[in-house]
Amino acid sequence: MVHSAYDCVELVRDVPAKIESIESYGSKLIAGCSDGSLRIFAGEEETSDGSNAYALERNIAGFAKKAVVSMMVVESRELLISLSDSIAFHRLPSFETIAVITKAKGANVFCWDHRRGFLCFARQKRVCVFRHDGGRGFVEVKEFGVADTVKSMCWCGENICLGIRREYVILNTSTGALSEVFTSGRLAPPLVVSLPSGELLLGKENIGVFVDQNGKLLPEGRICWSEAPLEVVIQKPYAMALLVRFVEIRSLRAPYPLIQTVVLRNVRHICQSNNSVILALDNSIHGLFPVPLGAQIVQLTASGDFEEALSLCKLLPPEDSSLRAAKEGSIHIRYAHYLFDNGSYEEAMEHFLASQVDITYVLSLYPSITLPKTTIVHDPEKLDDYGDASHLSRGSSGGSDDMEPSSSHMSEYDDNAALESKKMNHNMLMAVIKYLQKKRFSFIEKATAEGTEEVVLDAVGDNFASHNRLKKTNKGRGSISVSSGAREMASILDTALLQALLLTGQSSVALELLRGVNYCDLKICEEILQKGNHHVALLELYKHNSLHREALELLHKLLDESKSGQSIVTQKFKPEDIVEYLKPLCGTDPMLVLEFSMLVLESCPSQTIDLFLSGNIPADMVSSYLKKHSPNMQARYLELMLAMNENAVSGNLQNEMVHIYLSEVLDWHADLSAHQNWDEKAYSPTRKKLLSALESIAGYNPEALLKRLPPDALYEERAILLGKMNQHELALSLYVHKLNTPELALSYCDRVNECTHQPSTKSSSSIYLVLLQIYLNPRKTTAGFEKRITNLLSLQNKTIPKLTSTPSMKSRGRGSKKIASIEGAEDTKVSLSSTDSGRSDGDVDEYSEGSSSIMLDEVLNLLSRRWDRINGAQALKLLPKETKLQDLLSFLGPLLRKSSEMHRNYSVIKSLRQSENLQVKDELYSQRKAVVKITSDSLCSLCHKKIGTSVFAVYPNGSTLVHFVCFRDSQNMKAVGKGSQLRKRL
Repeated sequence: MVHSAYDCVELVRDVPAKIESIESYGSKLIAGCSDGSLRIFAGEEETSDGSNAYALERNIAGFAKKAVVSMMVVESRELLISLSDSIAFHRLPSFETIAVITKAKGANVFCWDHRRGFLCFARQKRVCVFRHDGGRGFVEVKEFGVADTVKSMCWCGENICLGIRREYVILNTSTGALSEVFTSGRLAPPLVVSLPSGELLLGKENIGVFVDQNGKLLPEGRICWSEAPLEVVIQKPYAMALLVRFVEIRSLRAPYPLIQTVVLRNVRHICQSNNSVILALDNSIHGLFPVPLGAQIVQLTASGDFEEALSLCKLLPPEDSSLRAAKEGSIHIRYAHYLFDNGSYEEAMEHFLASQVDITYVLSLYPSITLPKTTIVHDPEKLDDYGDASHLSRGSSGGSDDMEPSSSHMSEYDDNAALESKKMNHNMLMAVIKYLQKKRFSFIEKATAEGTEEVVLDAVGDNFASHNRLKKTNKGRGSISVSSGAREMASILDTALLQALLLTGQSSVALELLRGVNYCDLKICEEILQKGNHHVALLELYKHNSLHREALELLHKLLDESKSGQSIVTQKFKPEDIVEYLKPLCGTDPMLVLEFSMLVLESCPSQTIDLFLSGNIPADMVSSYLKKHSPNMQARYLELMLAMNENAVSGNLQNEMVHIYLSEVLDWHADLSAHQNWDEKAYSPTRKKLLSALESIAGYNPEALLKRLPPDALYEERAILLGKMNQHELALSLYVHKLNTPELALSYCDRVNECTHQPSTKSSSSIYLVLLQIYLNPRKTTAGFEKRITNLLSLQNKTIPKLTSTPSMKSRGRGSKKIASIEGAEDTKVSLSSTDSGRSDGDVDEYSEGSSSIMLDEVLNLLSRRWDRINGAQALKLLPKETKLQDLLSFLGPLLRKSSEMHRNYSVIKSLRQSENLQVKDELYSQRKAVVKITSDSLCSLCHKKIGTSVFAVYPNGSTLVHFVCFRDSQNMKAVGKGSQLRKRL
């Protein structure tokens, strides 16, 4: 878009001679004329437009023999290079000629390398390079031949770009190699222009092509002039081309639009000055002075050329950084509104983003998005800089309410218009989503830092700062941390972003937003999610705000709806979803976990029990809760808990689990007994668990369980409980006489024997002797068992000590009488009393009632199978006299073999020890026979003096001799050293 970037001012008029070339030196203008003269013009006074009027300061007639067709000022070396019939160098400011390149006679073009001080010129089909040595000296470096006459040239690094008649080439000054770039066109002569960045602008007809120093095309594109330029000058941010009828000014920013056209005829040359561009006409000089950037920016903004205005803002000087930021922000906002009103929503959001405007300002363009209330008060002056507030009204934003369009409004349009409106609303929302996502990271970072700072201040007791910070809590719904500043802005952003995502159908992205760190407003988002039936997102919202009860209630409701199918639920929910939700809550709110786990305990018991086990909820709490709300699952929980970690289950829980098993077994027994189907050898799964629990765990109370057992059933359970009470005789009697299972009795004895861990054979074999005695004194009736057990329990309740440790004289006498009746084994009494710890007064009399035939087969089987664990002498004393020796062969055979083997082994060991003793004695005698020969040359190994006739000592090696006095002193020194070291350690 065209605007006034330069003001054209006439600087010099009515020059007598025709101007052929023009240059500037400081504030002066140097004009080379057709008559060979050089005219210097200096500024006199400042005009109203800020430019200076120039007057002739000096006229150097005869400066050159011919017309001065080209000039260049080298300010770094204070030189003026002129091209006339030859190339001459002049000292500035005196214009004294210091050198003339005679070889340049007939040259038509030259260029200067400012960095190295190299001069390159073209003469016909030759290119020459000279080097300035300082002062008046110039040295020829190289000379190259080219295919045709050079029309234009320019240094490009170490090489030279040449514009020959029909093409451009790069000349390598080191090797002389030529590399083609592209053709220059047929109508216009070639034109090579150096850019400030080091690249080149090559002319091809009316097109300027950008290339690098190697001649490769650059991606910046190309400048299209109105016609083929004669000369081009670069003055950022513009490029000015001298055309036949006018000067054309274009922007250097793609797509290189036309900025201004300055109409001047007969312009012969154009050159760049310090702050202006000089135009040389035939007999006058004009200057193009740049319009101040601020004025240009105002022009461009008013005309709607926002891109160009923004590019000019970047050229404002650094000292005006605040002004530049303000102007850029204002332009970005105006441009954003322009794009938004014209449907370019994404580009509009990019400019809103660049303007750093508040998000509330942008969100006011979206009437369909509900924002939370804020306590932040914006600066009115700042809002005025953004533009007219009326322009921001939701009604004038160019977008309709895409949530609740009225039916009367929709009826005014046909279907195509409605579809187009829906598409426009979708594009608007997609644009604001991208905008909010780009802003979100910094907002969340600041909000998190603010929250962390608040926690730290509260932790160190900064109550004053905590009191001054604004906090907003939602009582009864959990504490929602919302503070002024960063967290309020983060809440606005996240709430708006969530709504925009839902309105565009991006439910999965909205769900990811809620699962991460977010500051969504609970009340607004809850209402929107409920209306839209976004159940999963609503669950995540509750979860993030620690509203676990509301989340679980919603989840249970959705689960019921999924089962019933009464309402349309987009996602089917399962009981496992509740279990998964409860897992993280086990450590923080176990009562809530127990409460809602009861809702799914029956449908997925395994997962729920695993939840209790893996969540480290106290076992006592879980057991009591299950006992109250789901008694049938209590035993299963305790089973798994015990299997996972026996130490984690207290004795009370173990006792409770066994009582649960026993209650189920008693109910099962009562049911079978009512139908007269009870069988003592029948085992239900629960009875197997009961027996296993009674044997494996030790945390229950056997006395309390024993009271619950029926008198005429469950003998195996009774036997195990009696065993736990160390009533081994009663337990074995039940196995033998009630259950008729000698194998179980033998297994019982094996378990007791393994648990005693006593090294004495007599003590470890006593339990087998008890079983042996029961076999030798069988019972015809078991009527006395219940009485003995009753007496035992009554004694336990009265806390009377067991009779094992302090047996009465009466029980001792009766025990002796009983054992005497069987082979009179007096010492068996002691063994029995030490093993059977529960016999009371009157027990032995009942034990001896109703004697019948001896269970000899069981006796012999026991002796043959456990001969290595039974004291043979005591067992033989208990056997009847009528027992045949042949029947005891399986018992006595291995026993005697073992005894003989042990006797033989002991004999061998005794012989070996005697032999070893003899060897030691023989060694002692041989050591005592050692002979030491003392001569006159024998020396003491300690003092190195001759031993002579003094008392001496010999070390065990037999060759080391010392004085006895030296030996004694050395021993004393060692003793003293050890004592001092000991004192140091202490």
